[in-house]
Amino acid sequence: MPQTEIQKKIEEYFGGIGVELSPGSVQLQKTRKEFEGDITLVVFPFVKVLKSSPEQAAVLLGDYLKNAIPYVAGYNVVKGFLNISLTREWWLNRFNAISETKDFGRAKRSGKTYLVEYSSPNTNKPLHLGHLRNNFLGHSVSRILEANGHSVVKTQVINDRGIHICKSMLAWMKWGEEATPESTGMKGDKLVGYYYVEFDKAYKKEIKELISQGTSEEEAAKKAPLLLEAQEMLQKWEAGDAEVNRIWHMMNNWVYAGFESTYHQMGVSFDKLYYESETYLQGKKIVEEGVKKGVFFKKEDGSVWVDLTVDKLDQKLLLRGDGTSVYITQDIGTAVKRYEDYPTLSGAIYTVGNEQDYHFQVLFSILKKLGYSWATECHHLSYGMVDLPDGKMKSREGTVVDADDLMKEVIADARSMTQERGHLEGMSEEEKERLYETIGLGGLKYFLIKVQPQKRILFDPKESIDLNGHTGPFIQYGFARINSVLKKAAYTPGSVSTSLDPEGIEIELIKTMHEYPAVVEEAGKTYNPALIANYVYDLTKQYNSFYQSLSILKEENSAVMQFRLQLSWLTAQVIRSSMYLLGIEVPERM
Repeated sequence: MPQTEIQKKIEEYFGGIGVELSPGSVQLQKTRKEFEGDITLVVFPFVKVLKSSPEQAAVLLGDYLKNAIPYVAGYNVVKGFLNISLTREWWLNRFNAISETKDFGRAKRSGKTYLVEYSSPNTNKPLHLGHLRNNFLGHSVSRILEANGHSVVKTQVINDRGIHICKSMLAWMKWGEEATPESTGMKGDKLVGYYYVEFDKAYKKEIKELISQGTSEEEAAKKAPLLLEAQEMLQKWEAGDAEVNRIWHMMNNWVYAGFESTYHQMGVSFDKLYYESETYLQGKKIVEEGVKKGVFFKKEDGSVWVDLTVDKLDQKLLLRGDGTSVYITQDIGTAVKRYEDYPTLSGAIYTVGNEQDYHFQVLFSILKKLGYSWATECHHLSYGMVDLPDGKMKSREGTVVDADDLMKEVIADARSMTQERGHLEGMSEEEKERLYETIGLGGLKYFLIKVQPQKRILFDPKESIDLNGHTGPFIQYGFARINSVLKKAAYTPGSVSTSLDPEGIEIELIKTMHEYPAVVEEAGKTYNPALIANYVYDLTKQYNSFYQSLSILKEENSAVMQFRLQLSWLTAQVIRSSMYLLGIEVPERM
């Protein structure tokens, strides 16, 4: 790569004048778009030893590099920055090398294994819009890590126990009249979610009634009969009550069947499932051992706590006075279980919303206190919430945007848009429906991934499928356009002549594709699919400009036509590869 040789030549130059450079002195970076050049050398570190101004030092080094390296075409100086331009021949050679590289953008095997957790739903409600962002992020990060040469275990922990599921169970027992998914025609997860909402309605009514009798709102929330019944049910469940466990198994199985259908539509999958109903026991055992070792302490009511004030956190409850566990307890058990199952893990990434930032600070701090060396390898991939034009979603009030319904909506919007445009001649009804789904889900996924994970999103379904916007369908259409050009030309990939004199826009397209492996590497280091999303959008925009500016199929010079077809073909490969990393399909035609 040119950076390596440029660095070597700079070190040789200073060695020739008796100066040994300290590590990191040679700082090379991509030239900023507003300046001419390909690679920029930061000159300031050399000013003192050269006893010159930054501009003079840049000219001195620029002249040296131009004479020392054949493919350095020239340079320009902007204050203390030396902007180096490479020859067009070098870029054409690089273009041929990229074309001949199998799996361009994918790294060699690293020998490392990462576990990526995403989805991790509660079994008391269906998956919603927030779960869509969660799943799309986690699944994309998994693919990006694989592209960086790592092995990946895709996992979810299913929150199948606790007070939340007891609320749905209690409501079903009181008002369900033995309703089942079969008898109601409802998806299992939606049926259980319905009773979760019904519980909340009745619970709020009880609170209101207690307040009217003179009870404070805080006390009413704790003493409402329904909540006390749900808490009693949780204790029975943990004690192994046969009837409570029978209903628990039945309702959870309804939910699992519903989730699996939704995951299939999303296009996501998992390698390993963990259930909190199993890992909480290991968590309780670890906490009890922590008490014996003095890592945790008990209060007078029998509850177990950890003091994290030394880590600038608070004291945290680990076991209630009645012996039942809390979320952090089962998360401790799950973390330990995973490293028992996969002892060579290089890291574990938790894809969870940013409202749980503090929770994960606490979890990782506890794991470190317990002496688990791998706790430093745990990372919380925190992401912002997804808002709608009319406000925030609330599960208990039944105002969430259901994931199934939203996917149907964007597919329906894609259907209307595509039928209005036409261009569907010769496609069967099955192929058309597949295309609508590809466009709709592509728009949905891209919209939720293109923004930095940490940022909050205002989601607009109509905007997500706009063919002219910063959208997935814009990129999909760009790919389909290239495919159409190649099909018309009956093109077969090959090498191109390095004696050509490409247009500037063609060289810029090659430069952008040259950056692809570095973008994939950075996205893997930062767990940030938005880097890939914005890269492939920029690449598609660049290709569109090339397509509109220069003739391809009507070009009279056959060598130039071959080059432009090869450029089109390679662009399509990089678009397909990038979109795959985002979990998005690209259609052959639109």
